[in-house]
Amino acid sequence: MKLREDIRNIAIIAHVDHGKTTLVNELLKQSDTLDEHVQIEDRALDSNAIERERGITILSKNTAVRYGDKQINILDTPGHADFGGEVERIMRMVDGVLLVVDAFEGTMPQTRFVLKKALEQHLTPIVVVNKIDRPGARPSEVVDEVLDLFIDLGADEDQLEFPVVYVSALNGTSSFSDDPEDQEHTMKPVFDTIVDTIPAPVDNSDEPLQFQVALLDYNDFVGRIGIGRVFRGKIKVGDNVSVLKLDGSKKNFRVTKLFGYFGLKRLEINEAKAGDLIAISGMEDIFVGETVADAEHPEALPILRIDEPTLQMTFRTNDSPFAGKEGKFVTSRQLEQRLKTELHTDVSLRVEDTDDPGAWTVSGRGELHLSILIETLRREGFELQASRPEVIYKEVDGQLSEPFETVQIDTPDEYTGSVIDSLSQRKGEMQNMETTDNGQTRLTFIAPSRGLIGYSTEFLSMTRGYGIMNHTFSSYMPVIKNWNPGRRNGTLVSINSGKVTTYAIMAVQDRGLIFTDPGTEVYEGMIIGQNSRDNDISVNITRGRNQTNVRAAGSEDIAKVKAPLHMSLEESLEFLNEDEYCEITPESIRLRKQILNTNEREKAAKRRKMSGRK
Repeated sequence: MKLREDIRNIAIIAHVDHGKTTLVNELLKQSDTLDEHVQIEDRALDSNAIERERGITILSKNTAVRYGDKQINILDTPGHADFGGEVERIMRMVDGVLLVVDAFEGTMPQTRFVLKKALEQHLTPIVVVNKIDRPGARPSEVVDEVLDLFIDLGADEDQLEFPVVYVSALNGTSSFSDDPEDQEHTMKPVFDTIVDTIPAPVDNSDEPLQFQVALLDYNDFVGRIGIGRVFRGKIKVGDNVSVLKLDGSKKNFRVTKLFGYFGLKRLEINEAKAGDLIAISGMEDIFVGETVADAEHPEALPILRIDEPTLQMTFRTNDSPFAGKEGKFVTSRQLEQRLKTELHTDVSLRVEDTDDPGAWTVSGRGELHLSILIETLRREGFELQASRPEVIYKEVDGQLSEPFETVQIDTPDEYTGSVIDSLSQRKGEMQNMETTDNGQTRLTFIAPSRGLIGYSTEFLSMTRGYGIMNHTFSSYMPVIKNWNPGRRNGTLVSINSGKVTTYAIMAVQDRGLIFTDPGTEVYEGMIIGQNSRDNDISVNITRGRNQTNVRAAGSEDIAKVKAPLHMSLEESLEFLNEDEYCEITPESIRLRKQILNTNEREKAAKRRKMSGRK
């Protein structure tokens, strides 16, 4: 069997924030890839502004580095479970994985999630223990944890013999020793281990073409671009080939452009062969999982599975009194067109029409997946409204089922009781509890996804910000009946429009938490705070002090106004109840009632109460 010894194809997998994008940066810097004068910025592959701000990888990135006479094709994958569909498809494009694990934190839920996908594809693993210089690092224990995880996930004997390299990606150092003192300013141990351990691709380029699309890109000049691997044969610009569609049909098209990856660039190439990772354009409706094959010998590769959405929201055009004041794109036609464009590249997203022409049901893999889409839209100048996130139910073995998640929590010991109690109220079942010598407890739960909506804010305040929570989709299980985990607190709702005054805030702040600063413009039906009780209260938040010539005793005192609570986009979406919307514009995030008029809203609430009694 002939092999292509000149290339290696690897994916880098890790839990969020364990340093894989920083590691790729260092591999780029220390390889024979970039010209000496090229300055590379930190986490160069996270090119999207939201990725850079949040320190997470959202979309998979291709790069290739030159090491001696070898080209190492590297795919940097998302670490968050919401983007797991990307991870699974990438595993089909590569022959091995670099599993990056934090030398202090050890294995985490997403470590398990991404590694499971790699082992299922029988890929060759290399373990990279990162942040070896971190205070409290425990490299030998972490390697033991990784080994236990491999065994737990059913790794075969060859996979259990994984090599280990210890690195500090931030400092650009590595070694085969777990002693931080032995670190040297080189990535040679990582490069050598990749070349020696990861299998070279089979060179069957003299056979009929087979190329499979694993990822999608899109641009206005060439349309949809299919990214994937040439599994067999050769492909050239100008070739007439067949696309074997997911529904079994076949379409012929001409290859107009081919792209290869080198360093941080995607470059046009004329030809590619078995083992190469490339991008191809020329067919507008090419889709993930489809095979591009020789027109004379059209043989399809096994179809790639795409993770189904588990969460949905309603996106609507903005119809609040402030609509159109801040955004460039405010019409339903513009919003619909933009959502449909997103479908070109995001295969885990679903957009469906509703009976309301200005509203769409948008389904995704989780809160992070959907909130990043919303954040992208607002930065592009769109205005929209979003409803409360809801889980997607489906029938499994004749039973109505809902998504459940594995939840892993690391918290200081003193908050353990509160966390267990709060997750039990949300129908979470504790699977495991481990205490460590440094006063930390690790808890593992299985909990319904709808019980976790809105939980992160409660969790952070309960653990005073010291708790770390990670959760990842587990499976669909029978629905928990007669249980509604919605928000327990009511809201403070403005009864009029105008500017918020300090005087009005002082009058209502004892009733709960205020969300608005003095001077903020509000409208009738806008939520300006959270009630400390479970009912909604209509309040006058724009009232001013009566002007008189008489000075009241103590009026010289500085007004004592508590600092308002400013919520992020995710926190705002989690806060919503079923009768509320989040209004999102380029400048503002506002919460509002669906029915803005105070009298109409109170009548509707009474009708709901009456129908509930019946």
